[in-house]
Amino acid sequence: MSDKLIIFDTTLRDGEQSPGASMTKDEKVRIAKVLEKMHVDVIEAGFAIASVGDFEAVKAVANTIKDSTICSLARALDKDIDRAGEALKGANSARIHTFIATSDIHMKMKLHMTPDQVVEQAVRSVKRARQYTNDVEFSPEDAGRSDEDFLCRIIEATIAAGATTINIPDTVGYNLPHQFGATIKSLIERVPNSDQAIFSAHCHNDLGLAVANSLSAVLNGARQVECTINGLGERAGNTALEEVVMAVRTRQDEFDCDTDIDTTHILSASRLVSSVTGFIVQPNKAIVGANAFAHEAGIHQDGVLKHRETYEIMRAEDVGWNANKLVLGKHSGRNAFKARLIELGVEFDSEESLNDAFRRFKELADKKHEIFDEDLQALVSETQIVESEHIKFVSLKVISETGEKNSATVTLNIDGEEKSMTTETSGSVDATFSAINQLLNMQVNLQLYSVSNVTQGTDALGEVSVRLEHEGRIINGQGTDTDIISASAKAYIHALNKVLAATNRAHPQI
Repeated sequence: MSDKLIIFDTTLRDGEQSPGASMTKDEKVRIAKVLEKMHVDVIEAGFAIASVGDFEAVKAVANTIKDSTICSLARALDKDIDRAGEALKGANSARIHTFIATSDIHMKMKLHMTPDQVVEQAVRSVKRARQYTNDVEFSPEDAGRSDEDFLCRIIEATIAAGATTINIPDTVGYNLPHQFGATIKSLIERVPNSDQAIFSAHCHNDLGLAVANSLSAVLNGARQVECTINGLGERAGNTALEEVVMAVRTRQDEFDCDTDIDTTHILSASRLVSSVTGFIVQPNKAIVGANAFAHEAGIHQDGVLKHRETYEIMRAEDVGWNANKLVLGKHSGRNAFKARLIELGVEFDSEESLNDAFRRFKELADKKHEIFDEDLQALVSETQIVESEHIKFVSLKVISETGEKNSATVTLNIDGEEKSMTTETSGSVDATFSAINQLLNMQVNLQLYSVSNVTQGTDALGEVSVRLEHEGRIINGQGTDTDIISASAKAYIHALNKVLAATNRAHPQI
């Protein structure tokens, strides 16, 4: 029997720290439900003390999810741990994850604490967390650059205090695979009570080595990996859940452990996270990229046709890809629509949300003859895209002529009142955004504008992502429509709704 490898998903916490990837409470619950369906063992729902919104999101996930352990991050501070414990009260299975920095540079320059003080604080925080749950995880932040003797000391002390999981973070993505694996092996061998805790890896991707480092840790005794869907995370991102899971599953000749993940839900989880955050998955992304199972070279195509395993080490179906993508058309009924979305991992909280999605489907079917799975997922994401909309898109009229200024007339519903504005500039998108800005009298800086197609064809849904900066805060927005200018307006409005709903929040790093 192989060992169990625990999958700890931190998309809702560490993934959310990627600039612009902030999620609403409802969006976090939606993603958590898909993670639960995937059989993710531990879902880190957030950092409860960061803001009222984060606390409510952790609480909502804890109250909703029944089959996965729900975790909240907490610094090694009494107030953080108490707030986490309060947010997790409704969880079937709760974990508190507490951390403190252990590298010389962090202890000296950030904490202004001595090593003795750091050990004392870590032990105190673990003991306090044990008052709320028996499942306590401790992380020595920046362990990848910490003195190994000191790591042994603080790990032994925190296990003795009641920590059941010891997570070793490569906080700044500094380690190389052979180094990180050797560190995990050495810590397990040197810490006298290491058999009383599960050792975990939490790797960042600054050098593109997060997955490699995590797999090296597993080969050297780690039995938990902390990861995110699509590798989402600040800077260069985190370990990608889908890559670790499929590497371990595919290479059982090398790994003496396996996960409980239902891999058929990987693709739907990837698309949901992408649509919620606006972070588009690049086509050549492993496992979930559009080209992950595509073959153009003639020799590859010939080989795959003769025998799939000549060039494919995994089955596309095993991670959720479906060769029969064309599923519905304008004559399809409500039940067929609902059934196909359930197959894609989409469930509706109410009849009202189902009816709204079906109405949008019919509108799309009138514009587009062929409806693909990607269209359905984009459509549903737009239906559920904002928890509370202060601004709603009503209509758009654009006049464009070569050599002349372009004009855009935008009509919005702002807190229940319809207002219109017409502006003229050199481009249709610029005129549309300018009209929206004037209607709302908001000062924002557009940092990124990206257009992609959801499926193929000239009648494909266009997907627009925008990134705005407002008072130092970075926020993403996303919109879809068969008309790219309308999609642009929707994306801009989506981001502005987030600006209006934004709250101040602290972000930790481990």
